[in-house]
Amino acid sequence: MDPHKAIDYIIHNASRYAQAKANRIFIEEFRKSKKALLMKDALARGYEAVNAQEREAYSDPEYLEVLRGIKDATAEEEELRWKLEAAKMRVDVWRTEQATARSQVSVTL
Repeated sequence: MDPHKAIDYIIHNASRYAQAKANRIFIEEFRKSKKALLMKDALARGYEAVNAQEREAYSDPEYLEVLRGIKDATAEEEELRWKLEAAKMRVDVWRTEQATARSQVSVTL
C-alpha cells in the first residue's frame, strides 16, 4: 500500500468535497427563500392564512425540486466525505503496519 497515493487522493479531492458541501449549504438556504417566494405567490392567489400559504408552498413542484436538489447535494457530499475518510484510514493502516514491522525487527535483534 502506498500512503502517498492516499494522500494525493485527499489533496486532489479536497476541493471537490468543499464544492459539494458549499452546494449543499447553498441549496438548503435557498430552500428558505423559495418557500418565502412561494408563500408570497400563494398570498397573491388569495390564500390569506399563513398555514394555507405554507401548505401551498410545500406542495409546489418547484419546492419539491429544491428538496430533490438537497437530496442529491447531500449524497454527493457524503460520498466524497467517506472516500476522503477511507483515504485517511489507509494512511493510518500503513502507519500501523510500519510500526508493527519495526517492532518485529527490534524483537528479532
